Amino acid sequence: MILASFSEMLSIGAVLPFLSVLTSPQQFFEHSFVQPFIEVLGIKSADQLLLPVTVIFGLATLIAGGMRLMLAWVVTRLAYATGADLTISIYRRTLYQPYSVHIARNSSNVINTMISKVNETINGTIIPAITIISSGILLLFTLTFLLVIETKMMLMAICGFGLIYIFNIKIFSKVLINNSQRIAKENIKVVKLLQEGLGGIRDILLSGTQEFYCKLYSKSDIPLRRAQGTNIFLGQSPRFVVEALAMVLLAFFAYFLALQSGGINQSLPIIGVLVLGAQRILPLIQQAYYSWSSIQSTRASVADTLNFLDQSMPEYAKQLEIKSLPFQKQIELKQISFRYDSNSPWVLKDINITIEKGSQVGFVGSTGSGKSTLIDIVMGLLQPEKGCLAVDAQVVTLDNFRSWQNHIAHVPQSIFLADTSIEENIAFGIPKDQIDFRRVKLSAKKAQIAEFIETLPKKYQTNVGERGVKLSGGQRQRIGIARALYKQADVLIFDEATSALDDGTEREVMQAINNLSDELTIIMIAHRRTTLKNCTQIVELNDGCIRLIGNYQDIVSDC
Repeated sequence: MILASFSEMLSIGAVLPFLSVLTSPQQFFEHSFVQPFIEVLGIKSADQLLLPVTVIFGLATLIAGGMRLMLAWVVTRLAYATGADLTISIYRRTLYQPYSVHIARNSSNVINTMISKVNETINGTIIPAITIISSGILLLFTLTFLLVIETKMMLMAICGFGLIYIFNIKIFSKVLINNSQRIAKENIKVVKLLQEGLGGIRDILLSGTQEFYCKLYSKSDIPLRRAQGTNIFLGQSPRFVVEALAMVLLAFFAYFLALQSGGINQSLPIIGVLVLGAQRILPLIQQAYYSWSSIQSTRASVADTLNFLDQSMPEYAKQLEIKSLPFQKQIELKQISFRYDSNSPWVLKDINITIEKGSQVGFVGSTGSGKSTLIDIVMGLLQPEKGCLAVDAQVVTLDNFRSWQNHIAHVPQSIFLADTSIEENIAFGIPKDQIDFRRVKLSAKKAQIAEFIETLPKKYQTNVGERGVKLSGGQRQRIGIARALYKQADVLIFDEATSALDDGTEREVMQAINNLSDELTIIMIAHRRTTLKNCTQIVELNDGCIRLIGNYQDIVSDC
């Protein structure tokens, strides 16, 4: 910035000798200030000054332009590098948040912050903040130089133009801030509506409710665009007034100089310097003002971005390797009670269960009975409000829950499949060059999906499509089981993993589960009791309490 400021002074200052040589070469030739340069260059007459002075002016202008270009490159590179740091840090901090935070938060808010609000922070705050600093430094150097050349006129111009921008700042500040809040709020709604519309496209097409979603979208998008357009206009509008007034001021200044005894020829170099100075200064003032308005326009988005950056990181995030908690005997749930917040009803009340290592335990109950919440506590995703989860008599806490989770693999009802190959989906989260292919094939074989994969043209390199759209429900579930087995966990949890399947597919998936090693501890949730007939122990929940514990015959006879 400082080097660019010096180069600007050099280019503006070079106008004075250039115009002096053009208008009064003899007078310039006889000036005492230029005599040392004339002697060094060996110039004998005033006519010989034109070429070297033109070259000097041209070089000064090129240097100034090059420095401005370099400054723009550095500012942009710095701002977007900072933006990369912001998005990576937000993503990392978000992924490390407890499960309770994720279920309480709308994903559209996170996505909007990552994609939109960080970009607004870069373009609307970081770059403008740097621009204000660079414009301030350039203005300081340039105005100081011009004040030396023509003090009275520059003081008048500074006061006049300054008052215009101060007036705009006072008048439009609240409008810009209010619009920033509207932009931040409507941005979240727009992303949310896009997710809902595209996520439920089958139902929308079947019900013919496209116009309903279009109207909802327009109710958020129109105010968003209007606020954005208003802020851009308010940022640009003073420029036109200031440029017109500057031209009028220069015209009157030239008129008064022409009336003086020396005439216009003597005053032309000073006019040229002021014109070039105005051409440099006015864009700088406008840049600074536009940057200020941009910062005001994105205040709400910056605040939201900073809130995500304030998310705390757990201690285990710093650990390179997490040792597994010893598990040789049993899992105990002791007097477990849980609710999602202090104003919510109890989801679980006084739960006492012991799960032996190597056993197959099933949980059954109506919707809302607390099955999935209980499993989340077993997996260490939620912390009970009362009671505790213990593994081999060691209580699972916030300090060691990651050590317990090393034992667990989870197969949910809806398997998430990335739009990549079958191999990468089985070894989910492992870099492609680090995947153990023999382990992938063994896991697929145990999950009874290997035979199907081998019939595909690309076998394990077959792309499954977005969310596994190219596979059937049963195939997706078995890939989910293979994924759990690839992890080599000794506790497998199936959370209604077969509830969406037809009877035939469910039998195949259950056969795959029942053929797994006896050394594995299997915990299953199911709506249908028949799904759990091979379990050594079945727990029936009702309204957050244990209604019955027994085997399959006990549960069936109780019905």
